[in-house]
Order: sequence, then structure tokens, then C-alpha cells
Amino acid sequence: MKSLFMRFSALVVCGISCHLLQAEPGARPNILWLTCEDNNASWVGCYGNPYANTPNIDQLARDGFRYLNCFANAPVCAPSRSTWITGMLAVSNGTFPMRSRNEIPHDQIKYYPDLLKAGGYYVGNDKKTDYNIGGREDSDCWDNTKRVNWEALKANQPFFQVINNTNSHESRAFGDVFQSKHDPKNTRLRAYHPDVPGMRENYAHYHDAMKKMDAGIGAALKKLESMGLAENTIVIHNSDHGGVLPRSKRYLFDTGIHCPLIIRIPEKFKHLYPADQPGMTVDRLVSFVDMPKTWLSITGSEVPDYMQGKIFLGKDMETELDFHFAFRGRMDERMESARALRDKQFLYIRNYMPYVPWMQRLNYLWKMKATQVWQEHVDSGNAAEAQARLFQPKGWTEELYDVTKDPDNINNLIDAPEYAAVAEKMRSELRRMQLKYIDSGLLPESEMMKRAADNAITIHEMVRNPQLYDLPALLDAADLALEQNPSNLPALEQMLAHADSGIRYWAIVGCFLLDHASVAERGMLDDSHEVQAMAAWLAIKAGNQDQGYACLEALIKQQSYAILKVLNIVDWLGADGEKLMHTVRAFPPGDVGRGYPKQMHEYLISKTK
Repeated sequence: MKSLFMRFSALVVCGISCHLLQAEPGARPNILWLTCEDNNASWVGCYGNPYANTPNIDQLARDGFRYLNCFANAPVCAPSRSTWITGMLAVSNGTFPMRSRNEIPHDQIKYYPDLLKAGGYYVGNDKKTDYNIGGREDSDCWDNTKRVNWEALKANQPFFQVINNTNSHESRAFGDVFQSKHDPKNTRLRAYHPDVPGMRENYAHYHDAMKKMDAGIGAALKKLESMGLAENTIVIHNSDHGGVLPRSKRYLFDTGIHCPLIIRIPEKFKHLYPADQPGMTVDRLVSFVDMPKTWLSITGSEVPDYMQGKIFLGKDMETELDFHFAFRGRMDERMESARALRDKQFLYIRNYMPYVPWMQRLNYLWKMKATQVWQEHVDSGNAAEAQARLFQPKGWTEELYDVTKDPDNINNLIDAPEYAAVAEKMRSELRRMQLKYIDSGLLPESEMMKRAADNAITIHEMVRNPQLYDLPALLDAADLALEQNPSNLPALEQMLAHADSGIRYWAIVGCFLLDHASVAERGMLDDSHEVQAMAAWLAIKAGNQDQGYACLEALIKQQSYAILKVLNIVDWLGADGEKLMHTVRAFPPGDVGRGYPKQMHEYLISKTK
């Protein structure tokens, strides 16, 4: 009898599931996600740029809903798309350093297209992936990763189709900027960009690229209409992060994270409207990590508990968060670490490497004419302070900007007494979010990867084991180091004896920032190559150059697991770094880390010829 009941129950469940999966076309919405690359919201006409030529996107906004406060969690493609595909922040999985391809536990974390397919959706992606995750082919989760097949979409409704437009990619800002169609006079330069030949022309050049991208959006919308699919299809448009002129893409300033988001919803699905009627704006704070969870929810697909976003459309809409969380790690061959919070008025940034410049020379970024002429202007000594300081060591551990008054983020309010309460609130909220989302970046990248490998687990698993990754203690250590308070020196010296290499790393950073050179010799004997490297730099800075150079030379010769950090330090040393170039030239870096040590190695050699 029990067996009969169980069989009957299974048949009922199967019948319900089959009914859902075989619902008539139009019962559940198709979704067409029109993504583009590298442009922040200010490049689009409907977001207030009077010089933009984006008629198709502007019309989409009139027919749909334009979100005013949509932000990328990472200001560069690979970690941004890692966040999208998993519905988890890349910094929570250890997939935030650029093109790192660190693995995650794929048996525990599915990609959102897997869940859409399980819910009866046909899923296509034309054709950008770049998920920054190892252990699984990026294309594995899609039914079609080639050019969009419109006939297949019509025959396989409901569908979820991504079309990624590359015409606004950073590379489209390269090349001869003096042959553009857009008039260079018709653009507004950011306050940190000098008005010199090549700068306005590069703005104009990218306006041309945006126009081409917009035409691609228009072509996709026209095809959707001609195929008779528009009345059953929700259309979503946004960029994959901000950009693209220098100091936008890769940076946590507003130009790097504030993105367009427009959603057009057919009349038959008006129960999903986020405002009373099409053409209206929505001021809800939306983070990229919210998107996969929302797409699953509005399609009736399973929404797994591990997804970290908030549903922002439909009957299961969740409470809006007060703050958006963003992160920055290594960008190509350049070491960096920063975190940010953004609400509807303020942007708060915490710099974990205040001793290096914002504008570090990056091979790819320096292909752009605007970057080249900006550096030349700074080197000439003619740049204004707001333009020149970005090429100097930051000095600032914290930054606070009132974005409503200062859209270019040049007036740091962190020490202004009238903003002290705002700063403290955002400071404490950032820590809460780092703990909530399990920020894996409180170890240097090489130490993070080594610790996971030494324990034969993924970074995702390692940082969730308090015995292997004591995040509250690491946050406390970082805070103490970055405080740059001489009264903390006894505590920092004590931390140098800690069993955790991460705590010791922050101890040597704190001593470095305070020029406390008496601990350098001790640090150069540490088991951690990251600690050794920072201690060697401290020794050289303090005048103990023989020992410092010897330590760095040894790390180079042994092909240290922290070799990319060591090569960066050689560059950060400036003229003093030239004393290490005979060792650098003799070092064969190979193709470790997808070539980034090699790129750094080649740059060091080229600049000292």
C-alpha cells in the first residue's frame, strides 16, 4: 500500500513538472539579454549624455524601464562574468583576479543556464563567456554558443538567449583616433583628463564605437520583431561593467562600475513591471550579482540558496539592499586590491595597497592613445593636481565621494568632519559585507592559491574553513596595518610571529607603511615569499640595500610562487629597481599565470633598455 502511494505521488509530481515544462508558447517569458562591453552609463544618450548617438538604446528605454542605480560588482570583464554565471560574487569564490581560472566546486555550484535548462528553457549565448573559472568548459552549460539561431529560438520556446555586442569593447578605443566621424568638440572630458591633442579625439573615437554597438542592439530588436517573438520576450540591455577611457574600466570609481540597465517587458507580462508604465525610471539599487537570481525567479526556475543576490523583479521580489558591494583584485600583470561600497549618493573605497599608484602602467591599457597622451602630459609637468596625482602612490587608504555633487570622483571627503558619520557607516558596512560574502582576498593572490593547493581544495572551500582562513582576524590585521599609527608598532611586531602567513603579511605591510625598518631582516627570513618580498622592499627603502636586493634576487632566481609580486616591486622601486635588472634579464619566466609574469618581465626589460 505504501509502495502504491509513493508511486502515485511520484506520478503526480511528474505530471505537474511535465505540465510546466510543456506549457504552451508564451506561458512563460522568453528572455533576450543584449549585453555589451566596457561602457558606463554616461556613454548612453538616455542616461544624460547629450553627445551620445544611441537611438536604439534610447528607444528601448522609452519602451521599457531604465534603471538609474545599476552597478557592476567588478570593474573588469572576467570577474564580472564569473559573478554573473554563478550568481555568487567572484571575490567569494576566489575567481576575482583577472584571468586566473581558479576552480570552484562544480558539484555544489551550478551555472544559471544549467538551472534554466532544468526548468525547460532553451539557452543560447552568442558568444562571449570569459567566466574566469577552471574545472569546466565555459560552453558546457549552453545549448548553443555560436551565432544566435533565430529559427531554433522560435522552435524552442521558452528560450533564454544572450547576444553579446563587442563593438564597445576597450579595443575599439585603440587605433587611429584622428580619423573618427564624431566631432571631438562634442564631448565632455572628465576633470582628471587633460584637454590635450589625442584625448578629445579618443573620446570621439569611442563615441563612434558606441554608435556601432547601438546599431547592433537595433538589429537584434528588429530581428526579434520580424520573427514574431517580441510579444513573448523580455528584453534586457546592459554593459558588463564600466569604462572605457583610462581610470574607468578596472577602477572602482563610478565610471568603472555604474552601468546602464534597461528592461522592456511585453504587455502580457505586465505583472512584472517595476514601475507603473513603460518609459519610467527605476531608482532601485541593483547589483550584477542580483541578475542571475532574478532571471531564474521570473522564469519559474529553481533559485538555489547559495546565490548571493536579491531578486528585483516579480512576485518573489526581495528587499532592496542599502549598499552595493564591489571589489578589485589583480588586473592583468599589475597587483592591486581594493573594495568599494556604493549607495545612491556616496561611493566609499578602501585601498588595501595605498603604497602604489592608481595608474600603474598596464600593457593593454597603454595601447590607448588617451592613456599615452595623459602620461606624457603628466611627465611634462603641466598637469593639474587632479590629473597628476593618479600616477603617484595613492597614500589614501580610504576614499569617499559624494557622487551627486562630484560625478568624476576627484574630491575625497574622507577627512571632512561633516562626512565623518557617513564614512563610519560605510566603513562598518563594508566589513559586514566582507564577512557575509566571505571575501577571499585578504590574502595576497599567490598565498591564497598556495594555501588552497597545499590543502588540495578549491579556494571556495578553503576560505569557508576557519582553521585555514580566519577572515575576522585577517580583517583586523589589515585594519591595523592600514591605520598607519606608530602606536600600533608593538602589535605589528607581535603579529610577525603569528602562525598564519596572512597575519604576518599584514604585519610587514603595516611596518612598511610606517618605515619601521628594524623588522625587515626578520621578515626576509619568513617562510612566506610575499612577506619576504615586502620586507626586502622595506629594507631597500630604509637604506639596507644589500640585504634587500639579495632577498629579491633569490626570489627571482628560484622562480618564486610570488614572482609576479616580486617583478611588480622591481618596477615600484623606480630607479633603484634597475640594480636588479641583470637578474631579471637572466630569468626565464615562461608562461605562468596565462603570461602575466612574462608580460611584466618584458615590460621591465623594455623600459630599461
